[in-house]
Amino acid sequence: FQQFSDTGSRKEHVKITSEPKPGFLERLSETSGGMLIGLVTFLLAFYLLFTNEGRALRTAKSLDEGLSLVVPLDSIHSISQQNEGRLVHLAGALSTSKPLFDPSYGLSIQAVKLKRNVEMYQWVEYEDSKEYEENGEIKKETKYSYNTEWKSEVVNSRNFDREIGHKNPSAMAVESFTAVSPNVQVGSFVLSRGLVDKIDDFKQLSLSHLEDPHADVTRGGDYFYHSDNPRRPEVGDLRVSFFYAGLSGDEPHLGTADKVTVIARQRGDQLVPYHTKSGDVLEILYPGDLSVEEVFQKEHESNTMKTWALRAAGWLSMFVGISLMTRIFYTLVDWFPVVRDLVNIGLKAFALCVASSLSLLTIAVGWLFYRPLWALLLALLSVVPIVVARSRVPPKKQQ
Repeated sequence: FQQFSDTGSRKEHVKITSEPKPGFLERLSETSGGMLIGLVTFLLAFYLLFTNEGRALRTAKSLDEGLSLVVPLDSIHSISQQNEGRLVHLAGALSTSKPLFDPSYGLSIQAVKLKRNVEMYQWVEYEDSKEYEENGEIKKETKYSYNTEWKSEVVNSRNFDREIGHKNPSAMAVESFTAVSPNVQVGSFVLSRGLVDKIDDFKQLSLSHLEDPHADVTRGGDYFYHSDNPRRPEVGDLRVSFFYAGLSGDEPHLGTADKVTVIARQRGDQLVPYHTKSGDVLEILYPGDLSVEEVFQKEHESNTMKTWALRAAGWLSMFVGISLMTRIFYTLVDWFPVVRDLVNIGLKAFALCVASSLSLLTIAVGWLFYRPLWALLLALLSVVPIVVARSRVPPKKQQ
């Protein structure tokens, strides 16, 4: 069953499908498949939590090693052989040998990176679904809505529920690309490819000082439009914008060259990765003029944020895995509404407590070889969720 409506430029229709309510054996079979997925997720959580602790401690140790060895350079314009092979710190303005060009639009800029971003005006499908039970059947009501938007990627309209009237071109006539300067320097030192990759603070380039490059291209604001009427674009029209990162020369409309701070190993006139005794690599670049202490403080903060993010991801994976593996108990009693709700609450509480305890215990094992005292404290802390859960069980049930 379908209903159609047209609200201005936004079109939508509703489709309702129905299927028989799955039987007990069918739901049990689906639950069994979920248990297998849950087991895999559960095991992956152990791997993620354990390896994350080793990575975090190894990174912290490498940063401490780097801070104790780094040598601040007195000048970025002279190369001292005494620092050959050592970890050095320097700060200065970026420079490149040649400007980056986009001849198709008559644009050039002295920068480390120049990105052309092409967007096409296309139909986009949105889907909103809800399920409900009626007359012993499971019905699914899905509302499909369509709107025209600028998109950087080609939207495949063949996957739409209703392609008629919402067809998009299969490709863009103009492609996006990113140009990178082959030679980037700070003073007399050439940056490695890894350091250049870290220069990614892109800013949109103003096109106000440029003319229309072709008769069929119109400039509007900071975009070049391939359109007969940019104010009323049609599906298939293009608009092009430009972004730059790492200004490496004085530009009349943009200002002076960007400054960066680098910590890396000196090899001749090149700055390359430094391999620590812990097995990590130090190859650091930050925008601005920062001291050695400020750089390593930022690196420690970044390491801490990454560690906690992965801990949270590991705990969530363990919680989801346990929930999926114990879902079969919910399926066995889902014919009885009151019992079903109680079992569901109990299973969630069980998954929460066990996931918290096992996560803390895994983290403790990860720290065992690095910080034994902290590992012992975490191991003791891992017992707390289970003790709390047992303390809430009535005495008769414990017996």
